[in-house]
Amino acid sequence: MAKHNKKRNTAFIYEALVREIVKQSVVKNNEKRNAAIQIMKESFAPKTELRRELDLYKTLIENKDLKEKIAEKILVETKAQHGLVDQGQLFKEQSITISKINKQLSKDVFNNFVPNYKYLATISQIFANTETPKTKVLLESKIVQQLTSKSKEKTETPHVSSLVVKTFTERFNNSYSTLLENQKQLLSKYISSFSDNGLEFNFYLNEEIGRLKKVVVDAQTLQETKNNDFIKENLKKVHDMLSTINKEPVNKQTLYKILQVQQLEKEILS
Repeated sequence: MAKHNKKRNTAFIYEALVREIVKQSVVKNNEKRNAAIQIMKESFAPKTELRRELDLYKTLIENKDLKEKIAEKILVETKAQHGLVDQGQLFKEQSITISKINKQLSKDVFNNFVPNYKYLATISQIFANTETPKTKVLLESKIVQQLTSKSKEKTETPHVSSLVVKTFTERFNNSYSTLLENQKQLLSKYISSFSDNGLEFNFYLNEEIGRLKKVVVDAQTLQETKNNDFIKENLKKVHDMLSTINKEPVNKQTLYKILQVQQLEKEILS
């Protein structure tokens, strides 16, 4: 069996970075935290080969309770999709990310504990497609076994934390009768963040802030805006707020501000 190189395992890089963000948030080292977020944002941006491969990893990680035939078909299709990934570009993007981590953070990032490391290694070996037929069959059987396994029972933490989010929802609905889809998604991500220490939420939040900043910038070019100094000034304030909002740990006030900007987006588009 070929030796597994975790630095060339896209999902491991992602998980190690996510845990670094959490670690630096706990010790309140905002400089390192923001550097890790920026690396993650750049490396796993949409349309990159790293993001493309990460999504394929997630297909084999997040699916559970499947029938065996369905699991086998998902594995076959995932492998086929992986065959379309540009391996040369992927290697280049991995190298750039590894270099950024070593220079801007620390080589110790690759020592961060990732609970499902062994399974990520199994997927990586399947994607590499360099194993002997016997080893390949054994590895694939492990993946099918994982896809057909029962999901672990959820802990009470997400249910308790949902009460906190319910407060946000009720407060927001005092001003707006219904929540928009992107607001529901933000709250849903926030709820799940209590069960994984905010691992996925941190990445999602930065993508959403970037998207909202673009909406505000585009709004400043509208004809109605150009002729209204009051609107221009307020849009500038919103953009400045979004530019600084992810430099501090997320709290209730932060979440509420983003919900308000999402509502503003609807008003701009309409």
